[in-house]
Amino acid sequence: MRIAAIGDVHLGEDARGRLRPALEHVGEHADVLLLAGDLTRHGTLDEAEVVADEFAGLPVPVLSVLGNHDYHGDAEKEITELLREHGITVLEGEHVTLEIGGETLGVAGIKGFGGGFAGKCASAFGEPEMKNFVRHSVELADRLHDSLAELRTDVKVALTHYSPIPGTLRGEPPEIYPFLGAYQLGEAIDATGVDLAVHGHAHFGCEQGVTPGGVRVRNVAQPIIRSAYAVYCVEPARVPSA
Repeated sequence: MRIAAIGDVHLGEDARGRLRPALEHVGEHADVLLLAGDLTRHGTLDEAEVVADEFAGLPVPVLSVLGNHDYHGDAEKEITELLREHGITVLEGEHVTLEIGGETLGVAGIKGFGGGFAGKCASAFGEPEMKNFVRHSVELADRLHDSLAELRTDVKVALTHYSPIPGTLRGEPPEIYPFLGAYQLGEAIDATGVDLAVHGHAHFGCEQGVTPGGVRVRNVAQPIIRSAYAVYCVEPARVPSA
């Protein structure tokens, strides 16, 4: 299966038509397109209209999560509704199953949140604000876990905005790792038989990484992949015949 992915396009009202020419023929290279959040600059409906114009009506299914920029204008519900009205599937704790070439692809998505990684992470201790920060991250990771666990597909993909591992953050200042991802997302991915994990958010990180359990992770933030999308091939695991 050919999975195209892009994140952090940060489209403003002046960006209409910027990506569309490169997307028109995505069906020649991929079977599905995943959007890893931060689709807008400031989370406004006018910017979301531009996103819809760029990504709607493509020759492949388009699945998305939102990012922190898409939440900035406090219009995330309206943005989600607008994109869905244009045929773009927005996931926030949900999953989708697609049939591709006689096999099934399952994608579970959620924005995710920060908190940091094993040995250097925040804990739900102290002030209510800190406890709420960590609890929010844990809650979203738990929702991702449950959504992935419900999938019974040949190939399973996790789609988030925040990173599930520190490996794809190399190049970012270590001081901001806790604001770029959380280890709980990686635990959810490792516990549920995922074949590929895709995220954005880390503009100065690196593209490739792997979870402690061996799942491939790809950072598809546009400043990293430097193209309209990257394509990853995932083959269903085959059970040897007796």
